[in-house]
Amino acid sequence: MRILLVEDDKKLSYSLSFQLEKEGFLIDACEDGEEALYYLMQNGHDLIILDRMLPIMDGITLLKKFRNEGNSTPVILLTALGELEDKITGLDSGADDYIVKPFAFEELLARIRCILRRPGRWEVGETLSYGDITYGTEENMLSGKEGSCTLSKREGSLLEVFLRNFKQTLPRQALLTKVWGYDSDVEEGNLDNYIHFLRRRLKSVGSRITIKTIRGIGYRLEYDVQKNT
Repeated sequence: MRILLVEDDKKLSYSLSFQLEKEGFLIDACEDGEEALYYLMQNGHDLIILDRMLPIMDGITLLKKFRNEGNSTPVILLTALGELEDKITGLDSGADDYIVKPFAFEELLARIRCILRRPGRWEVGETLSYGDITYGTEENMLSGKEGSCTLSKREGSLLEVFLRNFKQTLPRQALLTKVWGYDSDVEEGNLDNYIHFLRRRLKSVGSRITIKTIRGIGYRLEYDVQKNT
Protein backbone atom coordinates (compact mmCIF):
# COMPACT_ATOMS: atom_id res chain seq x y z
CA MET A 1 0.00 0.00 0.00
CA ARG A 2 1.81 3.12 -1.24
CA ILE A 3 0.94 6.69 -0.20
CA LEU A 4 2.28 9.92 -1.69
CA LEU A 5 2.63 12.53 1.06
CA VAL A 6 2.95 16.11 -0.21
CA GLU A 7 3.72 18.38 2.75
CA ASP A 8 6.18 21.31 2.95
CA ASP A 9 6.31 21.34 6.75
CA LYS A 10 9.35 19.10 7.23
CA LYS A 11 8.62 18.32 10.85
CA LEU A 12 5.03 17.29 10.10
CA SER A 13 6.09 15.36 6.99
CA TYR A 14 8.66 13.37 8.97
CA SER A 15 6.19 12.67 11.77
CA LEU A 16 3.42 11.51 9.43
CA SER A 17 5.82 9.40 7.36
CA PHE A 18 7.16 7.71 10.48
CA GLN A 19 3.71 6.96 11.88
CA LEU A 20 2.26 5.75 8.58
CA GLU A 21 5.24 3.47 7.95
CA LYS A 22 4.69 1.98 11.44
CA GLU A 23 1.15 1.16 10.24
CA GLY A 24 2.61 -0.75 7.30
CA PHE A 25 2.25 1.83 4.51
CA LEU A 26 4.95 2.61 1.96
CA ILE A 27 5.53 6.38 1.87
CA ASP A 28 6.89 8.67 -0.83
CA ALA A 29 7.27 12.16 0.62
CA CYS A 30 7.88 15.44 -1.21
CA GLU A 31 7.65 19.12 -0.34
CA ASP A 32 6.26 21.01 -3.36
CA GLY A 33 3.75 20.62 -6.17
CA GLU A 34 6.32 20.31 -8.94
CA GLU A 35 8.08 17.41 -7.23
CA ALA A 36 4.69 15.82 -6.54
CA LEU A 37 3.92 15.84 -10.27
CA TYR A 38 7.16 13.96 -10.89
CA TYR A 39 6.19 11.31 -8.35
CA LEU A 40 2.73 10.98 -9.86
CA MET A 41 4.26 10.29 -13.27
CA GLN A 42 6.76 7.73 -11.96
CA ASN A 43 4.87 5.65 -9.42
CA GLY A 44 1.49 4.06 -8.86
CA HIS A 45 0.05 5.33 -5.59
CA ASP A 46 -3.04 4.12 -3.81
CA LEU A 47 -3.64 7.40 -1.98
CA ILE A 48 -2.34 10.98 -1.95
CA ILE A 49 -2.19 13.09 1.21
CA LEU A 50 -1.89 16.64 -0.09
CA ASP A 51 -1.15 19.89 1.70
CA ARG A 52 -3.09 22.77 0.20
CA MET A 53 -0.51 25.53 0.67
CA LEU A 54 2.64 24.42 -1.17
CA PRO A 55 5.58 26.21 -2.79
CA ILE A 56 5.97 26.34 -6.62
CA MET A 57 2.52 24.85 -7.27
CA ASP A 58 -0.25 24.99 -4.66
CA GLY A 59 -2.26 21.93 -3.76
CA ILE A 60 -5.50 23.01 -5.45
CA THR A 61 -3.72 23.70 -8.76
CA LEU A 62 -1.95 20.35 -8.55
CA LEU A 63 -5.20 18.57 -7.70
CA LYS A 64 -7.05 20.10 -10.65
CA LYS A 65 -4.16 19.32 -12.99
CA PHE A 66 -3.98 15.59 -12.39
CA ARG A 67 -7.78 15.24 -12.17
CA ASN A 68 -7.99 16.87 -15.61
CA GLU A 69 -5.46 14.31 -16.85
CA GLY A 70 -7.73 11.49 -15.74
CA ASN A 71 -5.90 10.52 -12.53
CA SER A 72 -8.50 9.04 -10.17
CA THR A 73 -6.20 8.30 -7.21
CA PRO A 74 -7.99 9.22 -3.94
CA VAL A 75 -6.80 12.46 -2.33
CA ILE A 76 -7.02 13.71 1.25
CA LEU A 77 -6.37 17.45 1.53
CA LEU A 78 -4.55 18.69 4.62
CA THR A 79 -4.83 22.40 5.30
CA ALA A 80 -5.00 25.12 7.90
CA LEU A 81 -7.84 26.71 5.90
CA GLY A 82 -10.96 25.55 7.68
CA GLU A 83 -13.71 27.87 6.48
CA LEU A 84 -16.72 26.34 4.74
CA GLU A 85 -15.83 27.96 1.41
CA ASP A 86 -12.30 26.52 1.65
CA LYS A 87 -13.68 23.04 2.17
CA ILE A 88 -16.12 23.38 -0.72
CA THR A 89 -13.34 24.58 -3.02
CA GLY A 90 -11.13 21.65 -2.08
CA LEU A 91 -13.83 19.02 -2.52
CA ASP A 92 -15.10 20.56 -5.77
CA SER A 93 -11.53 20.54 -7.11
CA GLY A 94 -11.41 16.75 -6.80
CA ALA A 95 -10.44 15.93 -3.22
CA ASP A 96 -12.05 12.88 -1.61
CA ASP A 97 -11.68 14.18 1.94
CA TYR A 98 -10.57 17.34 3.74
CA ILE A 99 -8.81 17.54 7.11
CA VAL A 100 -8.13 20.82 8.89
CA LYS A 101 -4.85 21.27 10.80
CA PRO A 102 -4.15 20.60 13.59
CA PHE A 103 -5.55 17.07 13.61
CA ALA A 104 -5.04 13.82 15.48
CA PHE A 105 -3.14 11.10 13.63
CA GLU A 106 -5.82 8.59 14.64
CA GLU A 107 -8.41 10.64 12.72
CA LEU A 108 -6.22 10.70 9.60
CA LEU A 109 -5.69 6.96 9.88
CA ALA A 110 -9.44 6.34 10.19
CA ARG A 111 -10.13 8.46 7.12
CA ILE A 112 -7.46 6.56 5.17
CA ARG A 113 -9.10 3.27 6.09
CA CYS A 114 -12.48 4.65 5.07
CA ILE A 115 -11.26 5.72 1.63
CA LEU A 116 -9.48 2.43 1.00
CA ARG A 117 -12.68 0.51 1.74
CA ARG A 118 -14.58 2.37 -0.94
CA PRO A 119 -15.21 0.59 -4.24
CA GLY A 120 -13.49 1.94 -7.33
CA ARG A 121 -15.08 4.90 -9.07
CA TRP A 122 -14.42 3.65 -12.59
CA GLU A 123 -17.31 3.73 -14.98
CA VAL A 124 -19.09 0.48 -15.81
CA GLY A 125 -19.21 -0.33 -19.51
CA GLU A 126 -16.21 1.75 -20.56
CA THR A 127 -14.01 0.81 -23.50
CA LEU A 128 -10.32 1.47 -22.82
CA SER A 129 -7.75 1.72 -25.60
CA TYR A 130 -3.97 1.78 -25.70
CA GLY A 131 -1.57 0.99 -28.53
CA ASP A 132 -3.16 -1.72 -30.66
CA ILE A 133 -5.75 -3.07 -28.20
CA THR A 134 -9.13 -2.19 -26.79
CA TYR A 135 -10.67 -3.57 -23.63
CA GLY A 136 -14.40 -3.54 -22.84
CA THR A 137 -14.77 -3.39 -19.06
CA GLU A 138 -18.37 -4.59 -18.93
CA GLU A 139 -17.92 -7.75 -20.99
CA ASN A 140 -14.23 -8.28 -20.07
CA MET A 141 -13.39 -8.44 -23.76
CA LEU A 142 -9.83 -7.85 -25.00
CA SER A 143 -9.51 -7.10 -28.72
CA GLY A 144 -6.46 -6.80 -30.96
CA LYS A 145 -5.61 -7.01 -34.65
CA GLU A 146 -5.67 -10.81 -34.63
CA GLY A 147 -8.88 -11.38 -32.73
CA SER A 148 -10.59 -11.10 -29.38
CA CYS A 149 -10.78 -13.06 -26.15
CA THR A 150 -12.70 -12.89 -22.90
CA LEU A 151 -10.65 -12.28 -19.77
CA SER A 152 -11.36 -13.63 -16.32
CA LYS A 153 -12.52 -11.08 -13.76
CA ARG A 154 -9.06 -10.94 -12.15
CA GLU A 155 -7.26 -10.68 -15.50
CA GLY A 156 -9.61 -7.90 -16.51
CA SER A 157 -9.09 -5.98 -13.27
CA LEU A 158 -5.32 -6.24 -13.68
CA LEU A 159 -5.40 -5.11 -17.30
CA GLU A 160 -7.69 -2.22 -16.38
CA VAL A 161 -5.20 -0.96 -13.79
CA PHE A 162 -2.43 -1.07 -16.40
CA LEU A 163 -4.51 0.67 -19.06
CA ARG A 164 -5.45 3.48 -16.68
CA ASN A 165 -1.81 3.95 -15.65
CA PHE A 166 0.03 3.04 -18.85
CA LYS A 167 2.70 5.72 -18.43
CA GLN A 168 3.63 4.58 -14.93
CA THR A 169 5.75 1.90 -13.35
CA LEU A 170 3.34 0.21 -10.95
CA PRO A 171 4.83 -1.22 -7.76
CA ARG A 172 3.91 -4.79 -6.91
CA GLN A 173 2.15 -3.78 -3.71
CA ALA A 174 0.08 -1.16 -5.54
CA LEU A 175 -1.10 -3.81 -8.03
CA LEU A 176 -1.96 -6.23 -5.24
CA THR A 177 -3.97 -3.55 -3.44
CA LYS A 178 -5.82 -2.33 -6.54
CA VAL A 179 -6.69 -5.80 -7.86
CA TRP A 180 -7.09 -7.94 -4.71
CA GLY A 181 -8.01 -5.22 -2.19
CA TYR A 182 -6.47 -3.50 0.80
CA ASP A 183 -7.46 -6.17 3.34
CA SER A 184 -6.46 -9.16 1.21
CA ASP A 185 -3.71 -11.50 2.36
CA VAL A 186 -3.04 -12.75 -1.18
CA GLU A 187 0.51 -13.99 -1.84
CA GLU A 188 2.71 -12.11 -4.29
CA GLY A 189 3.08 -15.25 -6.37
CA ASN A 190 -0.56 -14.84 -7.43
CA LEU A 191 0.34 -11.51 -9.04
CA ASP A 192 3.16 -13.15 -11.01
CA ASN A 193 0.75 -15.85 -12.20
CA TYR A 194 -1.77 -13.32 -13.46
CA ILE A 195 0.94 -11.25 -15.14
CA HIS A 196 1.90 -14.45 -16.99
CA PHE A 197 -1.73 -15.11 -17.94
CA LEU A 198 -2.18 -11.53 -19.17
CA ARG A 199 0.98 -11.66 -21.28
CA ARG A 200 -0.38 -14.77 -22.99
CA ARG A 201 -3.72 -13.06 -23.60
CA LEU A 202 -2.00 -10.05 -25.21
CA LYS A 203 0.03 -12.36 -27.42
CA SER A 204 -3.06 -14.33 -28.44
CA VAL A 205 -4.72 -11.23 -29.93
CA GLY A 206 -1.53 -10.22 -31.78
CA SER A 207 -0.71 -7.19 -29.65
CA ARG A 208 2.64 -5.41 -29.61
CA ILE A 209 2.01 -4.41 -26.01
CA THR A 210 4.25 -5.98 -23.40
CA ILE A 211 4.18 -6.00 -19.61
CA LYS A 212 7.75 -5.14 -18.71
CA THR A 213 9.23 -6.28 -15.40
CA ILE A 214 10.94 -3.42 -13.57
CA ARG A 215 13.35 -5.25 -11.31
CA GLY A 216 12.90 -4.50 -7.63
CA ILE A 217 9.82 -2.34 -8.24
CA GLY A 218 7.00 -3.87 -10.26
CA TYR A 219 5.66 -3.73 -13.80
CA ARG A 220 4.97 -1.26 -16.60
CA LEU A 221 2.80 -1.51 -19.72
CA GLU A 222 4.76 -0.72 -22.89
CA TYR A 223 3.80 -0.51 -26.55
CA ASP A 224 6.54 -1.38 -29.04
CA VAL A 225 5.62 -0.12 -32.51
CA GLN A 226 8.67 -1.91 -33.98
CA LYS A 227 7.88 -5.29 -32.46
CA ASN A 228 7.10 -8.09 -34.89
CA THR A 229 4.21 -10.28 -33.85
